[in-house]
Amino acid sequence: MKQPAIVMIDYGVGNTYSIANAIEALGYRKLRISAEHGDIRDADALILPGVGAFAACAANLRDRNLEGILNENVLEKRKPILGICVGMQLMASHSEEQGIHAGLDWIPGRVVKLDHAGGLRVPHVGWSDVSARDSHGLFSNMPERPNFYFDHSYHLVCDDSVVAAYCDYGTRVVSVINHENIFGVQFHP
Repeated sequence: MKQPAIVMIDYGVGNTYSIANAIEALGYRKLRISAEHGDIRDADALILPGVGAFAACAANLRDRNLEGILNENVLEKRKPILGICVGMQLMASHSEEQGIHAGLDWIPGRVVKLDHAGGLRVPHVGWSDVSARDSHGLFSNMPERPNFYFDHSYHLVCDDSVVAAYCDYGTRVVSVINHENIFGVQFHP
C-alpha cells in the first residue's frame, strides 16, 4: 500500500518535531514540515500542530499567508487534516483567549477558558481518560477509555454532532472532533 504524503504545516509554533518523530515511529516516511503552498497542494493529508496562545497562532497562520491555501485544500479539495491542541482550536469560528480572535471557521464554535469546576487546576495538565461517542472509527484500535496527555487552559465548545470524544475535567471537555475530512484532538497524541 502506498503511503500518503503528509505535510505538517509550519507556521512558527508548536511541537512539530515531536509530532514528526511520533509519525515516523509509526512507520510513515513521507512526512514534510513546510509552509510552502506547493508542498501543501501536493500533500495527501495535512497536520496543523499547535502550542501556545490562540491569537499568536492565528496571526502566524495569516502572516504566512496560509489561510487561503488551507481553505482551498481542506474545504474545496477535501484533504484530510488533523489539528492538534491549538491546531484543533484554530478550526473553530473564534476564540475568547485574550480577547475575541477569528479562527478558520471550519467548525462552528468558540474556544473558551476552562473553569475551575470541582476545584480542579487550570491549566489542565496531565493524563485523562477519553470517552469516545458511538464507537467512533478513530478509536477502533484502542481500549474502551484510552488515556491521553492534555496541557491546555482553553477548550472548544461546539455542536455535539462533530464531537467524537470527550474527557471529564470537572466539566465535559471536547477532546476529539470529526466533521467529514476535518479531525482535531485537544490532547497531545
